[in-house]
Amino acid sequence: MSALSLNAEALYQELLRGVRSLCQDNTRLVGITSGGAWLAQRLQRDLGLPGEAGQVSSVMHRDDFAQRGLSAGGQTSMPFEVAGADILILDDVLYTGRTIRAVMNEIFDYGRPARVQLAVLVDRGGRQLPIQADFAAARVALPETQSLALARDEAGRFSFEVENKA
Repeated sequence: MSALSLNAEALYQELLRGVRSLCQDNTRLVGITSGGAWLAQRLQRDLGLPGEAGQVSSVMHRDDFAQRGLSAGGQTSMPFEVAGADILILDDVLYTGRTIRAVMNEIFDYGRPARVQLAVLVDRGGRQLPIQADFAAARVALPETQSLALARDEAGRFSFEVENKA
């Protein structure tokens, strides 16, 4: 574990404010499995939005599918019409941009949205693709040897796990 200390609940409150400013009448929240999906579900409730948030998996469109294969992550679920919608993708950590690229391909398999935006809890830099968040609750610098992931306890409270990669 690392000495980096991030208050995920405080960052969630900042994300809530940022997402509120990005939302329009036709905005539909879509969370990336799993951390982003947790964020989308909670934001859907806290913003009082009707219906349920979508969940999107990047598995089928990843450029490293041959190495990773099918993961145990959730499947894509879009409980609304994607075509013409204003989609707000939510993720816990933005890093290389490869997951976002894969997720956008998956979303377009369901229809052509009017607009796609991205909001993240943490932007850790290190981009390999020209992708940026429309809103990031925090920006942190981590070495390539560390990973950062959102965790959720039984009460639904968020925390971060920082791990050193082998």
